[in-house]
Amino acid sequence: MKIDFFLPMIPPSHTYQQGNRTAVRDGKVIRYQDEQLKDVKAKFTAYLSKYIPERPMGGALRLITKWCYPIKGNHRDGEYKTSKPDTENSLKLFKDVMTELNYWKDDAQVASEITEKFWADIPGIYVSIEELPPNGN
Repeated sequence: MKIDFFLPMIPPSHTYQQGNRTAVRDGKVIRYQDEQLKDVKAKFTAYLSKYIPERPMGGALRLITKWCYPIKGNHRDGEYKTSKPDTENSLKLFKDVMTELNYWKDDAQVASEITEKFWADIPGIYVSIEELPPNGN
């Protein structure tokens, strides 16, 4: 099985790493998500819910994402974006939401991952997920 789609949105710049907070209350450490991260999660959920597969994808998976940010400054369409946010920080919450929406049973199934980020005339996130053969070929 393979699915691919494009989410026409401005990719969030607030990441999982930035939005996870800790506080100490009554001597206990409490972890929570800030409001911006909750908003990003809600945005991902709304966009990704349109493409949920009929059944969770099984076995080893390849996930390809291309994050297309609106052009700023002297950048050109298709030029690699080398500024923040970092790809791994952007992808963490995205994959967590996909897990919650049952794209797969566990994001540990993602055995192959390609993530790129660009400046683009048309902002959004391209996503491709495919089940890989069990023998790795």
